[in-house]
Amino acid sequence: MNKLTCFDLRIQDHIAHLVLNRPDALNTLDLIFWRELDGVLHDLHQGNQARVLVISSTGKHFSAGMSLDVFGSSVAMDDQSAEGRAAIADMLAGLQATFTRMENLRIPVIVALQGGCIGGAVDMVTAACLRFASADAFFCIQEINIGMVADVGTLQRLPKLMPMAVVKELAYTGRRMPADKALQHGLVNDVLPDPASALAAAMQAAKEIASKPPVAIWGTKQALHYARDHSTEDALKQMAWLQSGIWSNAHVKEAITAFQAKRSASFPDLAPLASFKD
Repeated sequence: MNKLTCFDLRIQDHIAHLVLNRPDALNTLDLIFWRELDGVLHDLHQGNQARVLVISSTGKHFSAGMSLDVFGSSVAMDDQSAEGRAAIADMLAGLQATFTRMENLRIPVIVALQGGCIGGAVDMVTAACLRFASADAFFCIQEINIGMVADVGTLQRLPKLMPMAVVKELAYTGRRMPADKALQHGLVNDVLPDPASALAAAMQAAKEIASKPPVAIWGTKQALHYARDHSTEDALKQMAWLQSGIWSNAHVKEAITAFQAKRSASFPDLAPLASFKD
């Protein structure tokens, strides 16, 4: 994995911990952020060192959202011609694909956040599986406040996490939603007193997940996402085929034996993935 400038990455005890490390820039999402995050997610998906990914941040705010540099000369938003406007769609698809890669990662993703989670950062955290917030955290769909529509996943994923009327209120007004309200409406799993406590809660959840059979966790994530987007009947059919593909008598025996012996269970890592493009 190449040296990172926007993040610190550490993998220990099957837990990958990715830390946004540009507090002086409020951890904004600049061009390098997008490239590095995409690369990290690719490597974690293809590899088998990590069984869960925890994302946290540094400084006062989790992230102030998209950096204005993204809209600079190299990815200019040309609205002066049909051809230029068509190119905007392709550029946005590339940004969307990075957070979709996070959502589709074969290991769970947990976010610990503090302070502001603003604009593009909301797009990012809605693609995660679990969210733990400090008491000072807040969420803001900032795009409407700067004259545009949120376009990298917030409006598509947030209604699957919270009531539609609440999402519309945030999206139409650009108001801040504090952590306690986010907990009330189901956006976060828990609110902790401070950033250190939020990170500790995220790491504890990661530790528990990492102790389970990785292939069963992968299958569970697949089933939940499929059920979210399909009918119950279709999801049940998919579940039967999925279970038949990943079932392991050895894993079940090890889990039961370890439970009865009051010891930690031991499971094999996921197989690394190979790609024709690599």
